[in-house]
Amino acid sequence: MHHLFRAALVPAVALAVVAGCGAEGTTGAAEPAAIASERVAATPTPETTKPQATQPQTAKPKPTTTRKIVVEFRTIPFKKETVTDDSLPEGEKSVTTTGANGTRRLTYQLTFVNGVRTSKTLLRQEVAKQPRTQITTIGTKVEESEESCDPNYSGGCVPIASDVDCSGGSGNGPAYVRGPVTVVGTDIYDLDRDSDGQGCED
Repeated sequence: MHHLFRAALVPAVALAVVAGCGAEGTTGAAEPAAIASERVAATPTPETTKPQATQPQTAKPKPTTTRKIVVEFRTIPFKKETVTDDSLPEGEKSVTTTGANGTRRLTYQLTFVNGVRTSKTLLRQEVAKQPRTQITTIGTKVEESEESCDPNYSGGCVPIASDVDCSGGSGNGPAYVRGPVTVVGTDIYDLDRDSDGQGCED
């Protein structure tokens, strides 16, 4: 009976050993799968972690400012003036002084930004040439004509008026004549007081 117990015990131990080996084999076969899973989730390669390069921004060029001095000339028109002259016949005109334009010089400063003019500043101005005034003379002298002298007298011009007296006499005019004059017609102004044919003898 003792021998029968031992015989039954041996197969049980063998089964246990086989079962243990099977468990170990199962564990060993699972390890490579776990390791492979960890490698897939490994840290990315340096190429993927390199920061992306950015394009450098081009700096805008600074504006270029230049300045230039220029000189301009402007015309100053001459003036006109009229004067009278009693030695010239009435109404006669003549230019006694010819007019001439003058010149004004102006100095400017021009400012350019990138070649485009942005301002024009007047720095100074001066008269480079003075203008000359043009003078026109008009005569005012009244010329005595034969029509303005009374045809009743000769030797001097007796004016035609409402009354004529001898210069230096006691008459009150309004017109006067310096004698002597000869009466050739009617002595309408009573210049020949002594009736000798001559008037205003004194």
